[in-house]
Amino acid sequence: MNDRLWTWPNALSLARLIGVPVFLWLILIHQDWWAFGILVFAGLSDWLDGKLARMLDQMSELGTMLDPAADRLYIFATLIGLVVRDVVPLWVALVLVGREVYMALPLTVLRRHDYAALPVHFVGKTATLCLLYAFPLLFLGAHSGTYATFAKVFGWSFTIWGTGLYWWAAVLYTVQVRRLVLADRSSGELKGAEPRP
Repeated sequence: MNDRLWTWPNALSLARLIGVPVFLWLILIHQDWWAFGILVFAGLSDWLDGKLARMLDQMSELGTMLDPAADRLYIFATLIGLVVRDVVPLWVALVLVGREVYMALPLTVLRRHDYAALPVHFVGKTATLCLLYAFPLLFLGAHSGTYATFAKVFGWSFTIWGTGLYWWAAVLYTVQVRRLVLADRSSGELKGAEPRP
């Protein structure tokens, strides 16, 4: 991990961030194929920036913040578009947004104990990828034709898997935070204990 700003992985993450408002605008004006292209780019670059960071030894503090931020913004932007366009019901968006609201609790506990945010868990990364695959398929499924039927089936499958994994990652994160806090308290009690004669 280093403090470099300009790396290839960071450039990809930044490009994804810049694409978020463009993507949402395209969705709202019903330019689905262009929006679909941006979502595909977002999904591929999400995989590629992590691969490049490890391969080129360019893992950075900035990258650990940009990457999940871009993921979450794409998820939120897509949810807004899907709900406004009546592709998914509001409750799906609320379940996913509720997970993000919940995650503020363990993060607050971590900061109170002077810990930085924990690394993204593999389950969480898999959940994000499932959702990034699900959303473009759901948009395609909103059209008519055989391809749309298949897209809708696979889109909802990825949505269900992604949502389940998203919440499971939150549970795992909470367990990690609890272990850290308990270990922190144990070490504090040991430091404060009277030495035995």
